[in-house]
Amino acid sequence: MLTLHEQNPATRDAGCCRLLQVSSAPPVAEQLRLPSSYGSPNRLLDWPSVEQRLVESLRYWLGTVRRDGSPHVVPVDGIWLDGDCYFGGDPATVHIRNLRRDGRATLHLEDGESAVIVEGTAEWVNPSKTVAQRLAAAATAKYGYSQSAKAYLAGVWRLQPAKVLAWNQLYVDATRFQFEAAD
Repeated sequence: MLTLHEQNPATRDAGCCRLLQVSSAPPVAEQLRLPSSYGSPNRLLDWPSVEQRLVESLRYWLGTVRRDGSPHVVPVDGIWLDGDCYFGGDPATVHIRNLRRDGRATLHLEDGESAVIVEGTAEWVNPSKTVAQRLAAAATAKYGYSQSAKAYLAGVWRLQPAKVLAWNQLYVDATRFQFEAAD
């Protein structure tokens, strides 16, 4: 279940909230260079098919950075919408505490053979009313429960990709997608 928790403004980090901005630039695809022992991919994946897998995934593995620099990984529910992943969590959870301090994050689909790995930065955002309604509708369609648009308006975590690595067969079509930095 995608659970959102309103952050307490008194304890929220200054500047961590901003109005949602959507980047419309498509990512640039390039062949992922692998060690020679892994093979030489010679086909590029197309972004729409990779993004469709992100949209359809029920669960994601979210990696965050602990205070001491060590990694923390947890499965999360989420909604991939307009090129970003939206997710929630109780403020007391390790992954949310980590993100409040350091927004660097990695998101991975459950499939390890046909992988999609998103690297980027997560931040607490206040989406527009229209986006909040779309998130609520997407959560209902995807998970079968009703998350109110009002809950999303109060704020939600958004992971913006900087880079996505994806393949169906590593040695055939390993592809890197580079994203433009959002304004």
